[in-house]
Amino acid sequence: MQELNLPTYKFRLKEQDDLVYVFDTIRKKFVVLTPEEWVRQNFIQFLVSEKKYPASLVSVEVGLKYNQLQKRADVLIYNKFGQPYLMIECKAPEVKISQETFHQIAAYNMSFKVSYLIVTNGMDHFCCKMDYENNSYQFLQMVPDFE
Repeated sequence: MQELNLPTYKFRLKEQDDLVYVFDTIRKKFVVLTPEEWVRQNFIQFLVSEKKYPASLVSVEVGLKYNQLQKRADVLIYNKFGQPYLMIECKAPEVKISQETFHQIAAYNMSFKVSYLIVTNGMDHFCCKMDYENNSYQFLQMVPDFE
């Protein structure tokens, strides 16, 4: 898989039926290793290893309803009180982060109202702190550490 703009982590991989699988430590199962999954697994490891987010507060592919359609948030992290805190939208490395990507995560956030939104393709990472009182957001230079 492609090298990303993140620290390097070790993953459990297996090959079966001409597909490569990666062990997802959050979901506790092997999943097909697509480019987007590679970004997701690496970014989760970054948050857990570097930013000290407890793995027990991380959820992957969390279901939500948007415009009567069933959708899934790539990664949702809860705070220590069990409330949604940070949401991540992952794209494959070759997918350019666009305004449409931000519209997607903002729409999903209508269900969760998290404090932070992150969009990443493994190469570029954008983190916003939400300000619901003033109906605005602020881009941050770095992903916040777990509080």
